[in-house]
Amino acid sequence: MASGREIKTKIKSTQNMRKVTRALEMVSASKIRKAQDLMKASRPYARAMRKVIAHVAQASTDFSHPFLQEREKVARVGYVVITTDRGLCGGLNSNLFRRLLPAIREWQDKGVEVDVVAIGQKAVQFFRRIKGVNLIGSVSHLGEKPKLESLVGVIKVVLDAYMEGKLDRVFLAYNDFVNTMTQKPSVHALLPLPVVAEEMAAVAGESAPSPDYPVAGLKLEQKHDWDYIYEPDAATVLEHVLGRYIESVVYQGVLENLASEHAARMVAMKSASDNANKVIGELTLIYNKARQAAITQEISEIVGGAAAV
Repeated sequence: MASGREIKTKIKSTQNMRKVTRALEMVSASKIRKAQDLMKASRPYARAMRKVIAHVAQASTDFSHPFLQEREKVARVGYVVITTDRGLCGGLNSNLFRRLLPAIREWQDKGVEVDVVAIGQKAVQFFRRIKGVNLIGSVSHLGEKPKLESLVGVIKVVLDAYMEGKLDRVFLAYNDFVNTMTQKPSVHALLPLPVVAEEMAAVAGESAPSPDYPVAGLKLEQKHDWDYIYEPDAATVLEHVLGRYIESVVYQGVLENLASEHAARMVAMKSASDNANKVIGELTLIYNKARQAAITQEISEIVGGAAAV
């Protein structure tokens, strides 16, 4: 059995750890409401952009934007991966990587090259260690109020690569905020838009994303022979609108992931604090038993010594 001093040292260190976990729990609890408000505030814009893209895609225009064209041969795919900058949030990031890696391996088995744009320090560190994956862009430390301006650079890297034909498919991976206790790792198609429509139709039902997801329910079937009057021209208008649409989807994913981060950290730190309390209770019981054994031994030695005299 360990000595009383060793047990007291363990109790003290566990108490110090509990102070840290409780502080992190309270910080995340105070930030989660603001993160949820930001996430919910951006959803109306994302839904409006979805409706605009659905109507524009149904128009019978002479100009066919590359985002609306599905390429038969897929030689290179890109992933926009959104993670946290810090750890101590349970299995939030590891669950996303576990969901993402089989899809990447499947493309690689087909001989398809994989490029990754990492948003968040954890994604940057992870994909730097993965062989066969090209990290073509990254951004981190977006803060508690992410700005779209900070994301424009990495989004442009992906869009330019797709426009130039360097990427044939683009996917978005992030943690979808369901509620405080549940965060679901999600990987969705981002480009081209016909693939997005097929994916949304395929997952309709119990596995469908939340109705607030920006591309949920997107319909791209051309059912009409009418067209819009574009000013100055169709190419300029569609390029601008489709670019804003992609930005809104990625930005919404960042906000969803931010809310998921605070929720996961709050739950993880709450669990850690509870475990620390349990460990402290067990160590205190062991310490009391050891102390009682030491006292009993001292009394026995005193009685034995007195009897010998």
